[in-house]
This record gives sequence, C-alpha cells and structure tokens, in this order.
Amino acid sequence: MVRVKAPRMVREVLTALFKRPFTRQYPFVKPEPPEGLRGRQVFHPERCIGCGLCARDCPAGAIEMVEVSGKRVPLIHLDSCIFCYVCVENCPRNAIVESTLYELASTSKDELVIRPYESQSASSGGVDG
Repeated sequence: MVRVKAPRMVREVLTALFKRPFTRQYPFVKPEPPEGLRGRQVFHPERCIGCGLCARDCPAGAIEMVEVSGKRVPLIHLDSCIFCYVCVENCPRNAIVESTLYELASTSKDELVIRPYESQSASSGGVDG
C-alpha cells in the first residue's frame, strides 16, 4: 500500500499558486543572449570578393559558392552549420561576421539559408535578416 502525504502535497500546491513562475514568457519577453553566444552569421555581400576561403575551410560543408550577377558569393546553409565561425575568422574582408541572433526555428529548410542576394541585418531577429 502506498502512503500519500496529503498535507505536504497540499502545502506545496498552495505555495506554488502564490509564487511567481520561474520561466520567462518567451517569445513575448526575450532573454538577453549571454556573453560569447555563437549565433548565426550575417553576410555583407558588398564586402565579399568571392575568394571562396569560407567554403573551402568550412568543416561542416555548410557553405557553397554560387554565381550571382557575375560574382561568386557564398550560400550559407544554417541547417548544416556547426557555428564554429571558421568562415568568420578566414574571411579577409569581413563579409561574414558573427552575431548573437539565435532564433533559427523554421518550418522550411529554405528559410535556413543565408542567400547572398537578400539583404542581411545584424539587428533583426529573423533568419532572412
């Protein structure tokens, strides 16, 4: 036979009713990203020289070089990216920069691609900038 300590359970339930919740009301209240968070990359196409170092050195193979308007630029697949920032470190013109953007949830893989012909902004929270 299992004994249930009802008075203790009742006390815990009543205490929980009057305490504030421990969780944040996400997504309505967004937490500040911690120091050193490796968020998604932001691409600045005007800085890119098309050298391909980012694609060559990416350990996950998440970057491919594509031709856009006669210029080679990287196409970054965030669904394959391991956020090691090798591309950021190796870019000679800082065309790929780090950010603290961490909200990458999506229902489509196409939304998890940084395309060189779409404007990017480090201040926005979306995947497409």
